[in-house]
Amino acid sequence: MKSLSLLLLSIAFTLVACDKVDLYEKSVAIPNHSWQSGFKPSVEFDISDTTSLYHVFVVLRHSDTYRYKNLWINLISEPPGAKPDTVRMNLVLGNDEKGWLGKGMDDIFEHRILFNAQGLRFMKTGHHKFTLQQIMRDDPLEHVFNAGIRLEKVSQ
Repeated sequence: MKSLSLLLLSIAFTLVACDKVDLYEKSVAIPNHSWQSGFKPSVEFDISDTTSLYHVFVVLRHSDTYRYKNLWINLISEPPGAKPDTVRMNLVLGNDEKGWLGKGMDDIFEHRILFNAQGLRFMKTGHHKFTLQQIMRDDPLEHVFNAGIRLEKVSQ
C-alpha cells in the first residue's frame, strides 16, 4: 500500500511540477528511502547537438523528515571516450527563514538545483553518463526518495 501511495505521489509530482523539458530528465529511486554511500544513481543519455548550451540540474526528492538543510554529493560526468570528471557540490535544500526551498506536496519536496548557471556545451556527440554519490557523514542517509539529472537547452 505504501509503495502504491509513493508511486501515485511521484506521478502527481510529475504532472504538477512538469515544465517543458527541452532535452532530458531522469531520476533514480533510492532503495528503501535510505541512500547508502555505495549506491550511486546514474543516468545515461545520448547527445547529438554540440552547438547548443545546456543547463544541468541535480534533481532530488526527500521527505519533510530529512534531517539536514543541505546535501553534499559528488557529481561524476563521463563523456564518451574520456575519463570521468568529479565535482563536489553542496546542495542547499532549505534555510531557517523559508524552510524547504523546493516544491512541496504534503510532506515530499522536490528540488531542481542548477549546476552551471552559464550553461554547458557538450564537446562530443554520443553516450554521456552522470553519476551521483552522496558524501554526507550519515551512511545511510535517511528520507531521500529520488536523485537524478535534468538537462535543458539554454534559450538563445
